[in-house]
Amino acid sequence: MRAPSTRLPVLPRLALALALAAAAAPGPSRAEPRDAALVTVFVDNAKVIRLPEKTATVVVGNPLIADVTLQKNGVLVLTGKSFGTTNLIAMDGTGTMLAESMVRVEAPQASVVTVQRGAEERNSYSCTPNCQPAMQLGDSTKYFSDVSGQADARRKLASGQGSEQPTR
Repeated sequence: MRAPSTRLPVLPRLALALALAAAAAPGPSRAEPRDAALVTVFVDNAKVIRLPEKTATVVVGNPLIADVTLQKNGVLVLTGKSFGTTNLIAMDGTGTMLAESMVRVEAPQASVVTVQRGAEERNSYSCTPNCQPAMQLGDSTKYFSDVSGQADARRKLASGQGSEQPTR
């Protein structure tokens, strides 16, 4: 009597071999250049970064993820726009790369409570100290639209742009 075969089909074996090789490989993954520093910023938050001397140009790999504003004296303000990872490159006037950083934009977790109702309805609340609606990327479309509409109406009222009172 023969023992049952424990061999995996070819594709699962290949996937397993690739996963093990990636896990055993030394150093950072190919997605992050070996010499690049990692800068982490939260969505809708800013971080101040000092640029290398003689920086003339700053390039953001994906401006949908992060945005930059150049200030005086080699200071850069980095703002998280959306979740993800991108890169930031500083170049001198001749186009020589002076520095490269990986930028990871994450969700602030400390005070955000996420309520999941079923498979498709997700609402986020900021609970500092009391829970209030705080739309986040990934919330249900209706909730996101309602909360952002209220915030926009409030901003317009505060700046004197809107004289209409919101309806209840």
